[in-house]
Amino acid sequence: MPSASSAQRSGRSAALVGAGILLSRLFGLLRQRALSHYLGLSDAADAFNAAFRIPNFLQNLFGEGVLSASFIPVYARLRAAAEDREAGRVANAVLGLLALVTAGIVALGVTLAGPLTDAIAPGFAGAKRDLTVLLVRILFPGAGLLVLAAWCLGVLNSHRRFFLSYAAPVAWNLAIIGALLWQGPRHDASGAVLAAAWGAVAGSALQFGIQLPTVVRLLGALRPRLEFRSAPVRQVLKQFVPVFIGRGVVQISAFVDTIIASLLPGGAVAGLASAQMLYTLPVSLFGMSVSAAELPELAGTAARGEGAHEALRHRLDTGLRRIAFFVVPSAAAFLGLGAVIAAALFQTGRFSAADSRYVWGILAGAAVGLLAATLGRLYASAYYALHDTATPLRFALARVALGSALGYSTAVHLPTLLGLEPRWGAVGITASAGVAAWVEFSLLRRTLNHRIGATGLPGNLMVRLWAAALAALGVALGADRLAGPLSPVLRAALVLIPFGLVYLALTAWLGVPEGRALASRVVRMRGPRRGTD
Repeated sequence: MPSASSAQRSGRSAALVGAGILLSRLFGLLRQRALSHYLGLSDAADAFNAAFRIPNFLQNLFGEGVLSASFIPVYARLRAAAEDREAGRVANAVLGLLALVTAGIVALGVTLAGPLTDAIAPGFAGAKRDLTVLLVRILFPGAGLLVLAAWCLGVLNSHRRFFLSYAAPVAWNLAIIGALLWQGPRHDASGAVLAAAWGAVAGSALQFGIQLPTVVRLLGALRPRLEFRSAPVRQVLKQFVPVFIGRGVVQISAFVDTIIASLLPGGAVAGLASAQMLYTLPVSLFGMSVSAAELPELAGTAARGEGAHEALRHRLDTGLRRIAFFVVPSAAAFLGLGAVIAAALFQTGRFSAADSRYVWGILAGAAVGLLAATLGRLYASAYYALHDTATPLRFALARVALGSALGYSTAVHLPTLLGLEPRWGAVGITASAGVAAWVEFSLLRRTLNHRIGATGLPGNLMVRLWAAALAALGVALGADRLAGPLSPVLRAALVLIPFGLVYLALTAWLGVPEGRALASRVVRMRGPRRGTD
């Protein structure tokens, strides 16, 4: 089992990752609110979200997920062996290869913006299609800079400098918000969306630049090079290929979602993007924070000889409990309170109450697989720590195939069969992805359990978590019914604060360790009790 100091270090690391992600996500929500204010669910909003999906493919292929799986285990192992000079050579070699490949793809993306738009959004035509093509050309260079920012994140995480790497996207969000506030009131939706795109490019440069000085200081020197002979570099490349394909498969799934949404009535692509901003928050905040903090520790644990599997199981189970404690109430809130959440964050300007209800439906669909998608991240990290990138790839392929088939059927055909408006097919996209996520999670867990022994969440813990979450949801819905005509933000405060407090109190009362620990922390924050005379 890991030592107490190791567990405490992992907990602090997860807290730093979580703090950085929370800060960046809060500003991301402010960015999305600004976009909603000036664009609503208009054709310009559809164009921006579809256009951003295309260069974002580059960022996700070469960015954080791939580097975390292929680069960090090798780099962290070299540093643990006190081979700092070789670790620096590997980091610079990876930077050189990334910069060369990314530059080529950016050039191709700008040149082929038209065909790429037709592939990702076949339902777009006329001015909407032309605007999307222009936005793709603007956004591609910014995505290239974000790939380099992801390389910085890999170096910083290996040195356990978690906060800076995950808080850096604040600069990206601020640049977009500033561009909208500056140009949004002067233009229509089309003009505002162009300003947002240029702001995104400037923000990408800022996100990379903020991290670079610390990275240079840690490495000692920044000397990008093209090197293939080094054994550690070859190992990074060997692990990079299957993870790259796996991330590509995941991105193809996201493309399929956008393609299907583009076939639905106007606003579906933008509605899907707004919902995604919300349902990826717990995945990033809790799943990514725990997974990112645990990956260097898991890699070190897996390198041990005797007792490695027992230590891996302990780390994995601890991380799973921590994730479930926060994600279960998130799923319950998205199911029952999605309209309240969407209204508080996005209902302003061109974004109406009807738009909030539409986003709620898409959020409810996403809640189906929220827990599986989040837990699956940690299981994937365990495979990466064991230098097994092929198994997660196979299961990702299965998830994408199932999710795409179900998504098309439920989005395009099911609303007509049920007598619903076609735009509600967007709910089927997220619900189908949730079903596929559960299949992938089950495969990941079963296969890993055969390899290292039984892992997973106890059934009685899940019963207690869901009982507390549903009871808290009942209290929150009662508060919502009693609330009079209030602004969306005040209504959200009246509803969500009791939801969180009731969930925390019930989990502590039911003996959930994470609930008791958090409740004790909250009590201590109130300060020492006043003494008596």
